[in-house]
Amino acid sequence: MADEVILLDFWPSPFGMRARIALAEKGIEYEYREENLAEKSALLLKSNPIHKQIPVLIHGEKSICESLIIVQYIDEAWKGKSPVLMPAEPYERANARFWADFVDKKVSYICESGSIWKNKGEAQEAAKKEFIEYLKLLEGELGEKLYFGGEHFGYVDVVFVPFACWFHTYEVHGNFSIEEECPKLIAWVKRCMEKESVSKTLPDPVKVHGFVGMLKKKYGVD
Repeated sequence: MADEVILLDFWPSPFGMRARIALAEKGIEYEYREENLAEKSALLLKSNPIHKQIPVLIHGEKSICESLIIVQYIDEAWKGKSPVLMPAEPYERANARFWADFVDKKVSYICESGSIWKNKGEAQEAAKKEFIEYLKLLEGELGEKLYFGGEHFGYVDVVFVPFACWFHTYEVHGNFSIEEECPKLIAWVKRCMEKESVSKTLPDPVKVHGFVGMLKKKYGVD
């Protein structure tokens, strides 16, 4: 019998979405367990005792933490299953890791800090400008390619596309249009959304916006 696969996650997390997309791409059956981050389960605390965060992939007796590592693990652990997410050529693999790291350090900061929806005035404008600069750099890397991986949906696409379901929230609170600023990037999002692994994973952007509305009330943000 194959080892059981469990994913500990929280529905609006772009980081958990990465794992869900990768598992779907590989056609891996798994048990999804929604975590209450205000009251973390014993399994989460046991499986990720260092950071105590989602997502966590449990494969048999093994626990894998941190979303970038999880996506690479899925690709390697089920390397016999198509598609292959990481490029085969060493330089291309290094380049993919570079841009995945860029997304993690730059774009994800906007999501985690809430700097666009928590702030107003100059602070919000600064956060919005910074965010657009990051998106433009990613758009430049995408260029005329269909996907960041070239002709095929791959590692960087899996890493970055989950943030697309948060774009609506940033646009509403920041009063700007990502499509106007980065049309090729939004065209890429639309191509990704044609893939079942993405469309069935990413929640409705309006639902994400509603979730942020609850966070604003919780944190007393006007």
